[in-house]
Amino acid sequence: MTSIDLNADLGEGFGRWRLTDDERLLSVVTSANVACGFHAGDAATMRRVCEQAAARGVRIGAQVSYRDLAGFGRRAMDVPPAELAAEVAYQIGALEVFARAAGARVAYVKPHGALYNRVVHDEEQAGAVIDGVLLADASLPVLGLPGSRLLELADKAGLTPVTEAFADRAYTEQGTLVPRGLDGAVITDPEAVVARSLGLARAGAVTSHAGTRVEVRARSLCLHGDTPGAVELARRVRDRLEESGVRVEAFV
Repeated sequence: MTSIDLNADLGEGFGRWRLTDDERLLSVVTSANVACGFHAGDAATMRRVCEQAAARGVRIGAQVSYRDLAGFGRRAMDVPPAELAAEVAYQIGALEVFARAAGARVAYVKPHGALYNRVVHDEEQAGAVIDGVLLADASLPVLGLPGSRLLELADKAGLTPVTEAFADRAYTEQGTLVPRGLDGAVITDPEAVVARSLGLARAGAVTSHAGTRVEVRARSLCLHGDTPGAVELARRVRDRLEESGVRVEAFV
């Protein structure tokens, strides 16, 4: 039977401000990418989300990013490799405290935003992320885009690379994500998102922004939690996957 993990970015608030409906999304997803304070999140938020995830048996992942609260981690930055490696390890360590307190562990690492896109092609920045993961915990899998430098270097370093796809993001013909600043970069039609989810899970393919078929073979499917109606859409995706015979389960 075909199986796939469903992940979502959670804990993306700060202080009294909350962006994602963490508790309801945790009833749908199997893996939670928890913001570690650099693009969003704070100590209390991380603790709360870890407790909720652990109670539901959802795997906890460290969503690491550039230090960019004002830009939500989506602004391009040039960070020296040694500094970036230390900051990645720092974020993983911070989340691990709260995961352990909840009776769980950080189970994997996923870059966020500008860092996620940068490490698709940038070997130096990708290497710095891998160095940070190794510094924090050399047993942690790394989640990223198929064919990325990040996953290639993770494999070379002895880490487990885990491929990821996006049901609500447009793809280029090269299999990369269309930049958010371009029209159509985010798929908003619910039926289109559901259909793309099925195609990714069952056929390992998606239709690109240009209308061509692109192979995207992924073990995990990301559902963004910061879009309108995110919880209802995530539930529809999961229900349709299971109805079609796809087993939804964590990759780790």
